[in-house]
Amino acid sequence: MTAYIGLMRKERGSDFGVDFPDFPGCVTAGRTLEEARRMAAEALSLHLEGLAADGAPIPPPRSLDAIMADPAHAGAVAFLVDVPAAPARSVRVNITLPADLVAAIDRASTNRSRFLAEAARSKLRDAA
Repeated sequence: MTAYIGLMRKERGSDFGVDFPDFPGCVTAGRTLEEARRMAAEALSLHLEGLAADGAPIPPPRSLDAIMADPAHAGAVAFLVDVPAAPARSVRVNITLPADLVAAIDRASTNRSRFLAEAARSKLRDAA
């Protein structure tokens, strides 16, 4: 199993934020440490699915030393996020949504598919 380094940060009055130096733009957050850890695994998995669907290369994980050598990461807490051996295959679907809902999604996220997948997973997890 492959693991990538996630960096957790927390500022006063904010949630616990997580980003992945190997995947710029792959970020998430959680109200608690456990929620942030769970959301990090989901965000990374969805990001990898998107790369695979686009036929983009998936970089190998960098070492902790290499990542923490960047001064921008000072003060962040590093942790490993496991990735399944092969990300789930993505399937293209065609859906219809109200225009105002699509606009709201686009304001909240730069990746509509990832946003909808995260929302669906959250709803399914809450229903379980």
